[in-house]
Amino acid sequence: MRVLLLTNEYPPHVYGGAGVHVEFLARELAWLDGVAVEVRSFGDQRIDEPGLRVRGYGLDEGAITAPPYLRPVLGAMARDVAFASTAIEADVVHCHTWYSHLGGLLVQQAYGLPLVVTVHSLEPLRPWKREQLRGGYDLSSWVERTALEAADAVIAVSEGTRDDVLRLFDVRPERVHVIHNGIDTALYQPVAATDALARYGVDPARPYVLFVGRITRQKGIVHLVRAIPAIDPAAQVVLCAGAPDTPEIAAEMEEAVAAVQAARGGVIWVREMVPRDAVIQLYSHAAVFCCPSIYEPFGIINLEAMACGTPVVASAVGGIPEAVADGETGLLVPVEQQAVAPFEPVDPARFSRDLAAALNHLLTDEPLRARMAAAGRRRVEERFTWGVIARRTAALYEALGGPAARRGVGG
Repeated sequence: MRVLLLTNEYPPHVYGGAGVHVEFLARELAWLDGVAVEVRSFGDQRIDEPGLRVRGYGLDEGAITAPPYLRPVLGAMARDVAFASTAIEADVVHCHTWYSHLGGLLVQQAYGLPLVVTVHSLEPLRPWKREQLRGGYDLSSWVERTALEAADAVIAVSEGTRDDVLRLFDVRPERVHVIHNGIDTALYQPVAATDALARYGVDPARPYVLFVGRITRQKGIVHLVRAIPAIDPAAQVVLCAGAPDTPEIAAEMEEAVAAVQAARGGVIWVREMVPRDAVIQLYSHAAVFCCPSIYEPFGIINLEAMACGTPVVASAVGGIPEAVADGETGLLVPVEQQAVAPFEPVDPARFSRDLAAALNHLLTDEPLRARMAAAGRRRVEERFTWGVIARRTAALYEALGGPAARRGVGG
């Protein structure tokens, strides 16, 4: 079985959960008997290992003279054409995120390969991206719809995401399969080292609430920042947050953080990309991890925290309840959302208050935190290892007919 993975992100150029997913899925697939994996990614990667070949595709930025808001989308499509233009020896093409979907469609049609698409998020449920992309959002939405409706198989990372796919797109139910995100439990595990905490100004002797994620409306970070005045002042709040989607949300974040830092101490904002070993330290020593997303198909960051022995407080949206067991590995915060995207809370102030209340409940109950930490580690070990996920994915490839000559699917 020769597998071609197409992706925007691959190490060292990773900024979100989809990149983490592709990294570990590719590795685990390559370790399976009889499977060879090629990854084509945006970037300059060049990796040759047994069973795994990775090639990055660059872009002549000067060749794209469209308005700046269109360049990310048109640049992605240019690289997708390059993906398909390079000779292909594969039995299946598997795309991750809309950035790679045009490439998958071209390969499917030109080479006659079955197309698999993993849904990490959905454009119709992220309308705030229009602030960033304008007409580019219509392009990204179009290519996503075309790919999902043409795919021979769609992988949803949660049951909630599967429901969204069936509700929003013309896809036959039997073509949509749920395979959850996973976690490397050997890599993500509690560590004793604290040098990264010192580097970022975090006091290891004081409890802290941790957030890790991009500055985007989807991740709900502004709601957490607005909750900080109500969080136990004995606790630090560490925000590992960068890569703002737009200047507007960057300015909103700046203003909100400045206000809470003026009102209380112990609010630490780490703006740069944090290396994985440092993130693992931050997870390991946090009292509580917080995921306040307003839209989250799954939320791999919650698995990372749980694997490092940290209880989670998260919004009860999307696929998060499939990862975080409420009352067992953390606390889920209900949020009444607007009926249509962008699904912002109907009462944002109440959502922030409820986040603070859940965080305070755990901050003041150390034995409960310890029980949840142990339960979270057990949960990821039992349900979310990459080996299981790779085997399920490979079985899906085989069900599509294996090598292209035996395809017999489509239509």
